[in-house]
Amino acid sequence: AFLPLAIKAASKALEKYPLLNASYDAESSQVTLWKDQNIGIAMDTPRGLIVPVVKQCQDKSLPELAEELQRLKDAAAQGTVDAEDLKGATFTLSNIGAIGGGGTYMSPVVTPPQVAIGALGKIQRLPRFVSNDGLQVEEANICVISWGGDHRVVDGATMARFHTQWKEYMEDPVRLLMELK
Repeated sequence: AFLPLAIKAASKALEKYPLLNASYDAESSQVTLWKDQNIGIAMDTPRGLIVPVVKQCQDKSLPELAEELQRLKDAAAQGTVDAEDLKGATFTLSNIGAIGGGGTYMSPVVTPPQVAIGALGKIQRLPRFVSNDGLQVEEANICVISWGGDHRVVDGATMARFHTQWKEYMEDPVRLLMELK
């Protein structure tokens, strides 16, 4: 499935860009880098938006991530998410594509004290030019991604480099799997 892979790709990319796995205390101007990658997953529920947290993503396999994500989705759908499951996010992914959203642009909003968020759009099958002369077109699965960061901590260049790393993992999951511990 797409979302567990996106979570694991983000987790691996966060290892290379740890400043995005941080929190910022505006009162003291203190940045805290977190060892654990606790990734919040925004979910639409009958009661509104909630963001349960998949904890310690860096230590979980893809099947473990999928299992934990399913547990959180089931609890969200039933309205039984434990309060502990809503605490401790250090980074967030919003999968608005799951509800059909995500056209060309999205504007994910960082939830303090976190410093970064990503919004994943709907995967669409679209034509793409694949030859240097621009004459050959093939179908491709395209997913628009938008990232947001707190510029008191993270600059755009760091977000762009993180995105490139995340994208490489998503486009080559074998490479991602080879880099797992």
